[in-house]
Amino acid sequence: MNVILIAVIVLGSVGLIAALVLFFTAKKFAVKEDPRIGQVNEVLPGANCGGCGFPGCGGMASACVKAADEVGELGSLFCPVGGQPCMDKVAAILGLQAAAAAAPKVAVVRCNGTCENRPRLVSYDGVQTCRIANTTCMGETACAYGCLGCGDCVAACQFGAISINPETGLPEVDRAKCTACGACAKACPRNIIEIRQVDDQKQGMVVTCMNKDKGAAANKACAASCIGCSKCKQVCGADAITVENNLSYIDAEKCISCRACEEACPKACIIMLGEPRKKIEKKPAAAKPAAAAKSESSAPAVKNTNTRPYDKPIEVKFDAPLLPSQQYMLAGTVDLVQGEGKNETIEKVEHNYEASLPVSQQILLGIKTK
Repeated sequence: MNVILIAVIVLGSVGLIAALVLFFTAKKFAVKEDPRIGQVNEVLPGANCGGCGFPGCGGMASACVKAADEVGELGSLFCPVGGQPCMDKVAAILGLQAAAAAAPKVAVVRCNGTCENRPRLVSYDGVQTCRIANTTCMGETACAYGCLGCGDCVAACQFGAISINPETGLPEVDRAKCTACGACAKACPRNIIEIRQVDDQKQGMVVTCMNKDKGAAANKACAASCIGCSKCKQVCGADAITVENNLSYIDAEKCISCRACEEACPKACIIMLGEPRKKIEKKPAAAKPAAAAKSESSAPAVKNTNTRPYDKPIEVKFDAPLLPSQQYMLAGTVDLVQGEGKNETIEKVEHNYEASLPVSQQILLGIKTK
């Protein structure tokens, strides 16, 4: 009985002493938080999207209170999700005058590489994420700058404002739902999504291409690619277009939406947001004059003298034993001469070698022939 009583007293004393130490330590090192931070945090939407530039709404609330104490105004602090009504409430809590409404912004997909404009060359069978596809391969098309179509931007959007169009294979932004938080732009590994300033109707001119290759290479990769011809820049009266690295760019703050660049673009890669994308019209080949066609038809046929050695296959004997699979590899697209034995001959080009190696080794090593 005495042992149990002593144990209870000792443990109780240790617990009491530890509690007193923790209490006075908490009082000594307590961090006092401005109550206005909690009030501001309550009026923020609570999306924690990071569109304001801070990790979450708590960080935004702290920044607003700090700006009010040090600067006396909110400055460039703005919540893209809550918009101007939310910032008006924040200003009222902090006793500041509401700042002027910021220009509306919206996410824009700067790629017009639809299935029709940018044919698929291969099939990607890996993990269906754009980030992994971008690091492991160039994509399914010949364009190394365009959309990969795996939908990382769709997964990043918390507001359901972006989706993949099954017909074009490209993401489309619902401008009415978009809050310009920038989550989709951060998720895109190729940076083809841009948060752009738009007018009150959320419209504006934009170049829907990110290809920086020269004109011929860009045109080969995609029918709707920018070729850097500068025709849009020449007709722009607001000096809003620049051409750098074979790619045009429209400054949204300078653009007056006169649409002259849209008409001048020969590749239809400049569009007005909110309107359907233009289809590339393939021009038919110009018909030759009748006289030229008649002269070509009456001209005598010219015999092709550019003959290759393997136009006339010659039997070659290999002095080293080869498997049928090796024979096929060496023959390439030339037909094999199958026989009864395993080490038969194949029909291929006759080669004269100066090296002392066996013929089979010379072919495997790729030694040049005479």
